[in-house]
This record gives sequence, structure tokens and C-alpha cells, in this order.
Amino acid sequence: MTAPFFSPSFQNQLEQLLIWRRDVRHFRTTPLPTPVLDELLETACLAPSVGLSEPWRFVLVNDSRRRDAIRQNFMRSNTQELEGREGKDAERYARLKLAGLDDAPHHIAVFCETNPKQGRGLGRATMPQTTTWSAVMAIHTFWLAATARSVGVGWVSILNPQEAHAALSVEPNWQFLAYLCVGFPEQHANTPELERRGWEQRNPARRRWIQR
Repeated sequence: MTAPFFSPSFQNQLEQLLIWRRDVRHFRTTPLPTPVLDELLETACLAPSVGLSEPWRFVLVNDSRRRDAIRQNFMRSNTQELEGREGKDAERYARLKLAGLDDAPHHIAVFCETNPKQGRGLGRATMPQTTTWSAVMAIHTFWLAATARSVGVGWVSILNPQEAHAALSVEPNWQFLAYLCVGFPEQHANTPELERRGWEQRNPARRRWIQR
């Protein structure tokens, strides 16, 4: 089988895709067209996984009561985070918008089945965390596919995992990884919002490689 040829133009577009992928907090409330979300999830499942275990588990959260439980979880967790900061750091934190839970039309929780039968344990004996990493790869694949369609994704990480797990009533052996807000963004940007708001800057030193 002949491998496809990816032209320099495509390579440049791929780099632009990575540059324009953003953690979105400001959404339009308009839902995505019906097939789009399914297509994005199907693309996410093309992600690599240890032993071909495909341990990711996507949960579409449509029920208003479950969404409200997640929202309350975020508010409690965010308050605790703010109380743990002092001075200007607390002031800067308080000004940040850290979730798009109210406006994003679609909510997706992502779990990992950490010890799935599929894959028969290949590659996990010495590094069992590889199933978790594989599920995170699926999140990133979903994110890039969404960006390519001008769809925004926001990862809400300020949550109590145990409470989120309980609120969504999933299998007890699934590990909660992420809660994603999904929808059309209010605006597009090629720089992180945290950078634009002065919270942090990219470090050029992180683009250097260590050789041994």
C-alpha cells in the first residue's frame, strides 16, 4: 500500500491548525449541526492507544440536572482554588473566565477504562498509566478535529473528579479525565487567552531539545 503524500501546503496548514487550537471559554449558544459532533467523536477514536486498547469513553452530557451538578462542582472547586491564592495572584485569578459551562451547547465528559480487556494488557505491565495517556491522546485528536471545523473546545479541569464521576453515573472502574465544553466560539485567536490576559507567557526555552 502506498502512503499518502502530504504536500508542503498541507504541512503548513497542519502547523496553522496547531497554532490556532485554543482552550475556548466564550461560546455561542447555537448547537452544532447534528452530524458534526458524531463525526468529531469518530475522528477522536482514530487516536493511537497502547496495545490497541482504545480505553477512551466519551459521555455526552445532555441532562440538565447532571449539567447543573457539574456546574455546582465547578463553582465549589473554583472558590476553593481562589481561597488558596493571595494578593495579586488572587486578583488575577478572580478575573479569569475559566469555564464555558453556561453557554456551550454541548458538554462531553471523557473517561478512561484503565484496565480494559481489549488490548490484552499489551504495553501496560510496567507502565499501566499508558491507558490514561492513550485516552488523553483521543482528547487531543478530538480537539484538533474540532479546530479544523472552526468548532471550539474548552477543557474544564477545576472539578472534583469523584463528584463528577458520581454525578454522571458511569461505570465505577472508569477514571474521570476531562469535562469538555464544545460549540462555536465567540471569536478565534491564535494566542492563548491566558497569555492575552497576562496570566502567563510561553517560554521559548521549552522549544529547545536536550541531547544525550
